[in-house]
Amino acid sequence: MFKNAIVQRPGRSLVSGITSANLGKPDYERALQQHDMYIEALKRCDVRVTVLEADENYPDSVFVEDTAVLAEKCAVITNPGAPSRRGEELSIKEALKKFYGNIECITAPGTLDGGDVMRVDDHFYVGLSARTNEQGAGQFAEILNKYGYTAAAVKMENVLHLKTGLAYLENNNLLVAGEFIDHPEFASFNRIIVHESESYAANCIWVNNIVLVPLGYAKTKAAIEGAGYNVLEVDVSEFQKLDGGLSCLSLRF
Repeated sequence: MFKNAIVQRPGRSLVSGITSANLGKPDYERALQQHDMYIEALKRCDVRVTVLEADENYPDSVFVEDTAVLAEKCAVITNPGAPSRRGEELSIKEALKKFYGNIECITAPGTLDGGDVMRVDDHFYVGLSARTNEQGAGQFAEILNKYGYTAAAVKMENVLHLKTGLAYLENNNLLVAGEFIDHPEFASFNRIIVHESESYAANCIWVNNIVLVPLGYAKTKAAIEGAGYNVLEVDVSEFQKLDGGLSCLSLRF
């Protein structure tokens, strides 16, 4: 169960964030409103939310998930794969000092984005992507091993981040899309398959027995409800324009 979440407010520089989505530039005022609703959704899941002020120097800094990976015994500060994002992790590290005594760091030439890391109990899957390299994944595994956790690298081809196409919903239930539907690494899970037309909705988050789902994906919502979950829809369409999803917008621990 999660007790806390950290989010960072979007800045006006958000409109200059990295994207491959071809959905147009985000509307800053609408993004702020959606971020407000996202925070409220987290609070409805009974977590305390720490809200960090916007940093205009980093257009993508609202996507705090990429800057750290958090477990009970340690926090791992990443080294983001996109050069324009390096430095975002410094303010997150400061914020985490309030919560963690053990803070570890990924260092160059290793790169790691938190969006490439999916936790299943005490095991962590790490996607090898354009943002996370083998050195970063290796450093991450070594750090985790010190604290009694395990990790395994996952090769992937078609998505930005591992959690673009996967979401672990606890109780061995895994939401899967695209290349991960038949991926042998995930064959032992109860797979809830996301329809190709709703692939964006594969990025959901389980928060204390509630699953946050992006607004407007009826098939995915019904499939998750059919698996026995309470679902809360959240509109994150402005962040979708920057390849961002529900998990990207918070650190939950």
